[in-house]
Amino acid sequence: MNTKKLKLSIVVPVYFNELNIPHTVPRLQSLQERLPNWDLELIFVDDGSQDKSIELLLEHRIRDPRIKVIKLSRNFGSMSAIQAGLRYATGDCIGIIAADLQDPPELFVDMIEHWGNGKKVILATREDREESFSQKLFANTYYYLLERYALKNYPKGGFDFLLIDRQVADEVVSIEEKNTNVMSLIYWLGHDQETIPYVRQERKFGKSRWTLAKKVKLFVDSFVSFSYTPIRFMSIIGIITALLSFLYGVFVVVNFFIGSINLQGWSTIIALITFLLGIIMVMLGIIGEYLWRILDESRKRPNYVVDETYE
Repeated sequence: MNTKKLKLSIVVPVYFNELNIPHTVPRLQSLQERLPNWDLELIFVDDGSQDKSIELLLEHRIRDPRIKVIKLSRNFGSMSAIQAGLRYATGDCIGIIAADLQDPPELFVDMIEHWGNGKKVILATREDREESFSQKLFANTYYYLLERYALKNYPKGGFDFLLIDRQVADEVVSIEEKNTNVMSLIYWLGHDQETIPYVRQERKFGKSRWTLAKKVKLFVDSFVSFSYTPIRFMSIIGIITALLSFLYGVFVVVNFFIGSINLQGWSTIIALITFLLGIIMVMLGIIGEYLWRILDESRKRPNYVVDETYE
C-alpha cells in the first residue's frame, strides 16, 4: 500500500524583510498542524536584500530542514525571484505568498481543498485592501485596465497569493519569459481556476520596497506582454491625426481662395507642429518599449542568477 504523503511547497520572495521574517517563518511552519497528512517545503528566495534577511533565514533553516534558502546574486525583482523559487520547488502543488504577512497563510488550507477537487490554479483575490487611498487607486486602475485591454475576466482586485499545480509550475518555468508578470502569465495559461476572496491586511512590520518605479515597470510589462492595445492605439491615433490634418488643409485652402480667412501669424502653426511632434514622441516611446523587450529576449541572458543555495 502506497502511504507516501503529498508535498506542499511554498515560495516566498524576500527583499529587505528582516523585520517580517521572525513572524513569517513561524506562521508558515504552523501550517503543518493544519495539514498533518502533507509534507511541507518552505522556499525563501532572497532577492539581493542588503539587510539581515539572509542571516535570519539561515538561522531558521538550521532548526528546520524543511526550509530551503535560495540566494540570488543581486536584486532581479520579485517576479524573477518567484520564477527561481518555482524552479527549486519539488511539491505536488506550489503556493506563492509575500513575506510581509499581508496575506493570511492559513488560506492555503482552503486552497489545497480546491486543488484536491481538480482545480490546477487557485487564486486568492482581493475584495478590499487595508491600504492608503493612493495605493488602492493605483492598484484598482491597474487591474481594471489589465482586465479591459489585456486579459479578459481577470480578477478585479488582482492577486499575487495563490496555489498552483505542479504541471502549471513546470509550464511557467519552461517559458522563461523576461520582463513579465508571473501572475498574469499563470492566468494566461488558462487552466481550471478557483477564486477565494479575502481582504488584504495592512503591513505591520517593516517598510514596503514596492516603489512607484517598480509599479510603473510592472504596469508596462503587463501590457507589453499580454496586449497589443498600445500598438493598436498608436495606429488609431495616427489615422485620426492624418485624417484631421488632411481635412484642415482642405479647409484652409478652400477658405483662402474664397477669401473667408486670412493666413497670418505663426502661433497656430507652431502649436500644431508641437502637438504633432508630441504624438510622434509618445508613439516612438511605445515602440521603444516593445523593441527593448525584444532585444532583452534575444540576448538570452538568464532571468536571475543564483549565488548560493541552502537546501
